[in-house]
Amino acid sequence: MSANRVPDLDARGLKCPLPVIKLARIAHGLPSGTTLLAFADDPAAEADIPAWARMRGHTVTLERLGEHTAYTVVLG
Repeated sequence: MSANRVPDLDARGLKCPLPVIKLARIAHGLPSGTTLLAFADDPAAEADIPAWARMRGHTVTLERLGEHTAYTVVLG
């Protein structure tokens, strides 16, 4: 469960478009199959992160954890 894992990106408190920009920077150059975990509380991230993932060929799952959402991204 992602609630027990330390996130690769803790973007809580950051507003659009910073969560997706920071996640893209972390993902850049990493090999396919790498799994990244990001936390964000900006409602726009729920659209931005999945859209970015689709455009880049990654898969993403969302899990709402109280005040924030956890995004598990598997790089494609």
